[in-house]
Amino acid sequence: MRRADDRRHFLRKLVAGSTALVLAGCDAASRSTWFPKVLAVGETANRGAQRLLTSKNSLAQEFSEADLSPSFRSNGTSNPRNAEYQRLAAGAFADYALRVDGLVNSPATFTLAQLRALPVRTQITRHDCVEGWSAIGKWTGVPLAHIVAAVQPKAEVRYAVFHCADAMDSKGTPYYESIDLEDAMHPQTLLAYELNGTVLPIANGAPIRLRVERQLGYKHAKYVMRIEFVSSFAALHGGNGGYWEDQGYEWFAGI
Repeated sequence: MRRADDRRHFLRKLVAGSTALVLAGCDAASRSTWFPKVLAVGETANRGAQRLLTSKNSLAQEFSEADLSPSFRSNGTSNPRNAEYQRLAAGAFADYALRVDGLVNSPATFTLAQLRALPVRTQITRHDCVEGWSAIGKWTGVPLAHIVAAVQPKAEVRYAVFHCADAMDSKGTPYYESIDLEDAMHPQTLLAYELNGTVLPIANGAPIRLRVERQLGYKHAKYVMRIEFVSSFAALHGGNGGYWEDQGYEWFAGI
């Protein structure tokens, strides 16, 4: 167990270091022709190292309730200024419906009540943010694997894409993120609807946020409204698999 913890610590430092380089880099470098290529090489190395040193079912460290942080701060958007989202929030998300579609055999929608009726998992894990802070929280939700099984992705599917309610700029560009099917099927990957034993607060992503515990915080999409299964990112916004990835972040943020 000690050796596995050491490997995870090494990988966390490796990826956090390379991600910090992205955040510290100037805008001019991120817009250059050579800098994204350097980042792509680093991302491939990080992903390769993580897949080499950990099995596909290796777990992120879990903690006890005694380890819970006094508060769990909000990362990114704290209250989407989206009219439809605000309408849903005003009704305590009673009318919320998660749409799951794309390259699947059985597209579906799930109300919050239906999601809560599915098999449940609770885990206490650490959230590592690229802004330099961490917090330990207790998350409860449905393992994403159950949603995957219900909709039956087609053979060509490689990724699950999470479309969110928060707009990221004055143009209304929506937040979106993606993970591969290996992470989608991982036992700790949740669609979480509770934090620390209470209904997920709006600031932390209500009614549903993704928890993909082996990756850094920006991969944990909040305010998830739709999950789309795709074979590539070519038709999605900037084509890099996520809002921040379109700005130059690494797509793979494994720790």
